[in-house]
Amino acid sequence: MVRLLSLTGSFVNIGTVLLGGLLGLLLKKGLPERISDTLMKGLALCVLYIGISGALKGANALVTVVCMAVGAIIGSALDLDKRLNHFAAKIKKKLVKPDSGSRFAEGFVAAMMLFCVGAMAIVGSLESGVSHNYSTLITKAVIDGAAALVMASTMGAGVLLSVIPLFLYQGSLTLLANVISPYLSEYMIAEMTCIGSLLIIAIALNLLNLTKIKVMNYVPAAILPVVVCLVIK
Repeated sequence: MVRLLSLTGSFVNIGTVLLGGLLGLLLKKGLPERISDTLMKGLALCVLYIGISGALKGANALVTVVCMAVGAIIGSALDLDKRLNHFAAKIKKKLVKPDSGSRFAEGFVAAMMLFCVGAMAIVGSLESGVSHNYSTLITKAVIDGAAALVMASTMGAGVLLSVIPLFLYQGSLTLLANVISPYLSEYMIAEMTCIGSLLIIAIALNLLNLTKIKVMNYVPAAILPVVVCLVIK
C-alpha cells in the first residue's frame, strides 16, 4: 500500500497526459494549423525556459562536458535514436493504417523524450519515493498535460502511447528511491539535473524546428554523473 501511495505523482502525471492527449485528438480537426503551430512554439519556448533554468543548477562544468561526451559516444554506438524509432515504427505498423499519413512515431518519440527526460522527472520521482512529496511531479503533470494536448492535436495518437515509458521510468525511479537515495548526493542530483535540462533545451530547439538533434543518443549522459562525480570530486 505504501509503495502504491508513493506512485501517486506518477499516476497523476499519466492522467494529465491521457486527458490532454485525448482532448488534443478531439481538437485535431477543429484546431486550425495556425493556432496549433503558435501553441506548439509557445510551448517550446516554455520548455526552453525550463531547460535553461535547470541547466544553471550544475556546479561543475567539467562533469557536464565529460558526461555529455561519454554519453554521446555510448548513445551513438548503441544508436538509441534509431532503435527507438524502429520500435515506434513497429507499433505504428500494428496500430495505424499505412495510408493514414499519421505522425504516430514522431509523436511517440517526441512526447516520450519530453515527458521522461529532465530534472523534474528525476527529482520528483526521488521525492515521491523517499518523502512522499508529490509537488514536483504534480507541477510536471500540469505542464505535460498541456504539452500532450498540443502535441496530440498535431502529431496524433502516438503521444498517448508515451504514458507507458513515462510510468515505467518514473515508477521505477520512485520505487527504487529508498535504495539509491543514500548513494545520490545533492551534488550528483545537481549534475544530473543540469545534463537532463540540457537535453530539454535540445528538445525545445527541435520543437522550434531550429535543429534536428537526435536527443535519444544523449540520454546515457543523464545517468553518468553518478559515476563521474565519484571520480572527479
